[in-house]
Amino acid sequence: MPSFDFWFDYSCPYAYLAGTQVAALAARTGAELRYKPMLLGGVFRAVGTSQRLFAELSPQKARHNALDMQRWADLFGVPLTMPAAHPMRTVEALRATLLAGIDPRVVDGFYRAYWVDGRPPSDEATMRDVLGAAGHDASAILSRLDEMRDELRRRTDEAIALGIFGAPAFVVDGELYWGQDRIAFVEEALARQTKQTKEATDR
Repeated sequence: MPSFDFWFDYSCPYAYLAGTQVAALAARTGAELRYKPMLLGGVFRAVGTSQRLFAELSPQKARHNALDMQRWADLFGVPLTMPAAHPMRTVEALRATLLAGIDPRVVDGFYRAYWVDGRPPSDEATMRDVLGAAGHDASAILSRLDEMRDELRRRTDEAIALGIFGAPAFVVDGELYWGQDRIAFVEEALARQTKQTKEATDR
């Protein structure tokens, strides 16, 4: 079975956009989808990228960026609203995601909270709503967030070791693809993976 890793943090609008498409990509290709949470701020620190990218854009590029994101949202047929408080803290939401077994319903819920409803994902009320809606015991998970401190750091270090420098990032057979606009390349890579597997089986 072909497979791919989807590396993400809730703070990236392009990762949100990609996140709305990955389940369909997996279904089309028959591939196993592995969600890989990471702390984007930790990745940025490691590679020397500013923690406030959007705030540092020129007015011209900022306008284009906003239009570009909306074009992609329209293309994918999904809502997207830039929160006034962006970027918002995601550490606790990511730890809660890990404790919930990286449940895709939790991932989607946090993305909707951030990029549709404009809610701080690491706010306790937001986490309770997202976890509860996905069928998890929110109180039990929230009481254990500190347990995931090292695990989230380990996963972020793993992303850095793979050469990941931003989100969203896809990895297929050790090859890195960055950005929601590379999904077509990811699909081609999965098709090659399927073909190679079939050829090896038929020998």
